[in-house]
Amino acid sequence: MQTPEVNILLQLNKVLVSYMPKFLVNLKRSDLRLLNATLVIPEIQQSTSSKGISSEFKSFSYIYNEEQFITSLKNDVIIVKSLPPKLKEARKRKEFPSFKPKQSASPDYYIREILPELKKAKVIGLVIMDGGCLQPILPSKLVEYQRLRCRVAFHALHFRSEIQELAHLMVERLRASGQPYLAYHPGLVRDSLAHQGCAELFQDIHTELIQYRRSQMIKQKIIHDELAVDSFMRKGNGSCPLMPEEVGILFRAMGYPTTTRIYLAGSETFGGQRVMIPLRAMYPNLVDRSNLCNKYELYKLLGNEDPLSSNSFGPNPTKTFKKEKNEWDQAGPRPRPLPPPPDRPIYKHEKEGWYGWVAEKDSEPEPLPSDLRDKAHRLLWDALDYVVSVEADAFFPGFNNDGSGLPDFSNLVMGHRLYEMASAITYRPGRKYLANLFNSTQDNLYYPKRSWILAARKHLNNSLGDEGLQRQLIQSKPMSFLSHPIPECSCTISKTGGKNLCPKWIEDSFTKSKLQETSVLGENEPDDDEVDAEETDLEEENQKNVSPSLEEDVEMDPDD
Repeated sequence: MQTPEVNILLQLNKVLVSYMPKFLVNLKRSDLRLLNATLVIPEIQQSTSSKGISSEFKSFSYIYNEEQFITSLKNDVIIVKSLPPKLKEARKRKEFPSFKPKQSASPDYYIREILPELKKAKVIGLVIMDGGCLQPILPSKLVEYQRLRCRVAFHALHFRSEIQELAHLMVERLRASGQPYLAYHPGLVRDSLAHQGCAELFQDIHTELIQYRRSQMIKQKIIHDELAVDSFMRKGNGSCPLMPEEVGILFRAMGYPTTTRIYLAGSETFGGQRVMIPLRAMYPNLVDRSNLCNKYELYKLLGNEDPLSSNSFGPNPTKTFKKEKNEWDQAGPRPRPLPPPPDRPIYKHEKEGWYGWVAEKDSEPEPLPSDLRDKAHRLLWDALDYVVSVEADAFFPGFNNDGSGLPDFSNLVMGHRLYEMASAITYRPGRKYLANLFNSTQDNLYYPKRSWILAARKHLNNSLGDEGLQRQLIQSKPMSFLSHPIPECSCTISKTGGKNLCPKWIEDSFTKSKLQETSVLGENEPDDDEVDAEETDLEEENQKNVSPSLEEDVEMDPDD
């Protein structure tokens, strides 16, 4: 799912703290507290009234509880629901400046660039498009701002009551049989696949769709890379998601029985149900929101929406037979399906669907009103899945941000579970290690050798503990603070002792981060002994990640 655009208005002379959807946008409230301003309730562009949502909701209240948001932060920030009438009119006339801060923007950027404009104009707007507006890791002197981020994400931002009630009802239904359930998010999102260059992992129409989106990202300078890349090399480097078939094999290696109930999270699974067929064959109890809720329960969340035009596609333009024949003859090679021959009209069902344009055109058309409304609905489905995933007995991400791209669903779920219930089973697989492991047993994928099973099981078990947490700290936290909100938000590091002390590995990582910070600032240089110790740790980690030799092993009994 593409990260939605968020509009934020700031008014001078009052304290401001701002934050946006915890599972969509990694926006920090603390970055705006520096400006001494008042926050106007943000707008999520994907759920504004122009996108066809019900008039019962405003943009923010479509997902979140506004009153809870304002009340929870009353001691930290002054938040208002709208601008005064005069300022609202001035905003419509575009009299106020707006800025698009980058995800890596530092606090100095707001003091030097934003604050002078805010003092001058009294009101400014911030447009958040790339998943955040302040660098995830701040200097240790700003640790209170990091804690503020957690108060916003985990205490102030609550989904509206209807979403919470239905999500908890889904959890009750999943546990009705008395068995635990596992939540799985595939991470197969078109934008992520295009960003990472994973087009060749799919076939036909889906490859072209990913490449078209990748070319758009290159033109928009979202990514700085070539259009055509080796997807299999990217997958070997751990940049691409684990496919559902591979996840099913890993579940078997972990010993999960075929009766295990698995909840499929995420409003978008690129490739549709076809890519889920192997996993569903191994685990028939694979369910999603459509299996747990009836249509009435889901539609209640939408409110009273105005009906769209019955024929959203409009009449087909009239073409002469000569023109249609010429278009057919000049059509170059393209994935299936090819456009129908000129002697047959294009039926409506062939145009419907989000990829129907590939059969006719070389460029993606503008979204229809129904497409815009569907994107708004996806926010609600993601909200339901977020709650179900956080409450799950175990969570497995098919893909999570490891230092490139935008903050994603899995990272934020993993961070939330770490914050609220650190002992919960949350897998943090190393995709590079697993890709090498799968490459070593391509000929016996469904009946691997015993040592392969043990290697996969050991890796996943280790990912539940310190090894997985340290990997997430190093790879994910530099891109999204909320993916790993400890130790700043959960425990304390103190030599005198006391409650809520951090584990030793957190203290060690915190010490290393302090050394890196002082090294960058030029205040102190690390000792040679510390450097040698760090290099030794890295060598040991590399040795752990080397795939074991499986050549001399015997095949595993399929019934074992």
